[in-house]
Amino acid sequence: MAHRQWAPWGAVAWVALLLVGVAFRWPEPMTDALAAEETGGPATPTALATFAGGCFWCMEKPFEEVPGVLSVISGYSGGTADRPTYEQVSSGTTGHAEAAQVAFDPTKVSYRELLDVFWRQIDPTDDGGQFADRGSQYRTEIFCHDEEQLLLAQRSKQDLQQSARFSTPIVTRISRFESFFPAEEHHQDYYKKNKAQYERYRVGSGREGFLRRVWGESAAHAAAAGKQPSWRAFAKPSPEALKKALSPLAYDVTQEEGTEPPFRNDLWNHKAKGIYVDVVSGEPLFSSRDKFDSGTGWPSFTRPLDPANVVERRDASLFTVRTEVRSKHGDSHLGHVFSDGPEPTGLRYCINSAALRFVPLEELSSQGYGEYASAFAE
Repeated sequence: MAHRQWAPWGAVAWVALLLVGVAFRWPEPMTDALAAEETGGPATPTALATFAGGCFWCMEKPFEEVPGVLSVISGYSGGTADRPTYEQVSSGTTGHAEAAQVAFDPTKVSYRELLDVFWRQIDPTDDGGQFADRGSQYRTEIFCHDEEQLLLAQRSKQDLQQSARFSTPIVTRISRFESFFPAEEHHQDYYKKNKAQYERYRVGSGREGFLRRVWGESAAHAAAAGKQPSWRAFAKPSPEALKKALSPLAYDVTQEEGTEPPFRNDLWNHKAKGIYVDVVSGEPLFSSRDKFDSGTGWPSFTRPLDPANVVERRDASLFTVRTEVRSKHGDSHLGHVFSDGPEPTGLRYCINSAALRFVPLEELSSQGYGEYASAFAE
């Protein structure tokens, strides 16, 4: 057998190919940001967030109206099939959930603020779907793109659970992002292309009514517009809605003038910096700067954070006359005020933990209470 001879031009060709290989880089796996650019998304600075909240038609509109959000794409995430179709996903066989991928400018809107919008679009206690849509393809899930998102999502879920907004566990999943496949074109911006059908579906599915019952009418409208609800626009839900939204203890305290046990409540010995807001309305009530250990076993403050949000009433129950303290907007029973407190006021606002939700100093801005942050710098 004759040996194959290498001609001089062959060596030249190999050198040429080697040089081309050095100059040319094979395409790397497409990153999230590059994917956004390839699909006509915005230029940097751009970050991505991916949320599953049931029908993706109802998730696009709230996020698209948030200042700082650049685009929202309906699609599928969390499954195993490659490039699934709507028919495959809706059958529940691929493991995917209907999802919305949000491209946003992190210098204008934070991921924490997007999480706040997300929670106000869904029923986070439903592990069987969302409203009229049943099945795992309509589950709620947060797909985190990095470790920071993962930590923020876990913290926000914990905060929501501790807020007593819901009396049953928060079951929304939190997982690491793996893939996202855009849905078919006719599903994109459905609320714009089919406005009447979208509005009928949003109401008929039960989503709109649920948001109104849990967050109040004004808050539900703000959530539907992708804006963080303001306590100033709070409209108190019905007693039935509050019973579902609050823990039994929080309902008993705020709505039926109950009293929690001393020393066996969440905030009596709480020392972190931040403010305390009404668990029902979210209005700011007290600051950690005015909190002191009264020895009574209940959270005690020398004064309100904003006196305009606290209402005092005469209370002649229990065979004595006391001064009851209530929130102005939420009309929640908070506790009582006594004249045996320390300086500088000599007052002791004795408040039930169950009537309060704590907002940490580092989250005041993201949760809409940024105006109170400067006081902690003094």
